Amino acid sequence: MLRMQQNDGDLDSLVRKRIRALRVAQGWSLEELAGRANLSQSSLSRIENGQRRLALDQLVTLARALDTTLDQLVETASDDVITSPMIDGAHGLMRWPVKGDPGMTVVRQRMTEPPPDNPARMRAHPGREWLVVLSGTATLMLGHRRFRVETNQAAEFPTMLPHAIGAEGGPCEILGIFDRDARRGHLREGRGAAKDCAPDLPNTT
Repeated sequence: MLRMQQNDGDLDSLVRKRIRALRVAQGWSLEELAGRANLSQSSLSRIENGQRRLALDQLVTLARALDTTLDQLVETASDDVITSPMIDGAHGLMRWPVKGDPGMTVVRQRMTEPPPDNPARMRAHPGREWLVVLSGTATLMLGHRRFRVETNQAAEFPTMLPHAIGAEGGPCEILGIFDRDARRGHLREGRGAAKDCAPDLPNTT
């Protein structure tokens, strides 16, 4: 039998609710999931309803059938649902780390200046970056290419490409997401180049 590590009752209940929620999200009946997991429909029903002990071999099979892993199926919920971003009023930035691999960081920024035209002011570093324009229009420079990103549009690009971001035709507000390597790249290059599109990011390692 599976041995729960902390607060056995709560975790047991969470796992059962998670199995049912994943099944419902797939649009599967008890019969369909039971067939995929090589269980009887009555056994699966008792597992979901708490009338049957959680056996490790059954959980492994259920996790595979639900296209997840055993670790994800039995992981405990995080207590810190609500967090407080750091506000940098002087630079118009709101930023906070997003927990979990690969250590994502989110930056909300208001920009008023266009991106630099000089390629020497663009930056390149390992990693990947995503951005969503919340208001206004942003210009994304990738090497010699220029992209216009309007409100509610998003962009994703590898940061090994020389890049810079700025406003077009007035102020714009963006939400930028950096993976661990991109965040470290911005930290290494510091305040030297493309300040408008490269805010200082918190160290979350």
